[in-house]
Amino acid sequence: MSAAAWGPGAAWALDQLPELLGAADDWSGFEPLHPVVTEAWRHRPHARLGRTGRVVESLVPSIIEQKVTGKEAFAGFRSLVRRYGEPAPAVGEEVDLWLQPEPETLAQVPSWAWLGLHVDPARSRAVVTAARHARSLERVGSGGADAAPALDRAIRSLPGLGIWTSAEVRQRALGDPDAVSFGDFHVAKDVGWALLGREVDDLELAELLEPWRPHRGRVPFLLLAAGVRRPRRGPRMSLPRHYPGA
Repeated sequence: MSAAAWGPGAAWALDQLPELLGAADDWSGFEPLHPVVTEAWRHRPHARLGRTGRVVESLVPSIIEQKVTGKEAFAGFRSLVRRYGEPAPAVGEEVDLWLQPEPETLAQVPSWAWLGLHVDPARSRAVVTAARHARSLERVGSGGADAAPALDRAIRSLPGLGIWTSAEVRQRALGDPDAVSFGDFHVAKDVGWALLGREVDDLELAELLEPWRPHRGRVPFLLLAAGVRRPRRGPRMSLPRHYPGA
């Protein structure tokens, strides 16, 4: 494998690349324990959890994804990046590749501007608060997967941030194999359908995944990677239209 990087942070990016691709992911001690999980692992034997090592870079889009549809979240994050971010170094402008705004910039975005980005006050306040604690969060999360418990406590100590957001960040930034996105609209239903033949809620999901601790997050990860999910039926949730310009 070969890779190239340019601009500020190029050396760091190349050093981080193996971990981003899952080289540090350790499956020791994981047992499938269920025929469906066994089959999913057989189909995806080389599946790995990567980690970016960038806590706030994962936290900001995770907050914007809270309690909204994926389409609304992606649109809000895209608007934020295009308005307050900057083009990536070198070929960024040529290929329309943009960088996420720095925490210092996010902390200064006024409340009224967030509405124009289709991000409601609850989520925008959480983003601004997280940006103001960026240095502390990055320091806590600097220990890789071993830092997951401490980072979980740090994230959930901030207002507006809960178990779902913490899990999403630990999955992306640390490659935490035990992080489960409790509170997600799909995860509990999909895992329950795959393992029990019926949808379950978060309480049942926690009981169902307990035998896999400290690898609970690998179960939904493998099922998703293998394409095992419940049938989706019914109309899609409509998007809100009360924001400026909607």
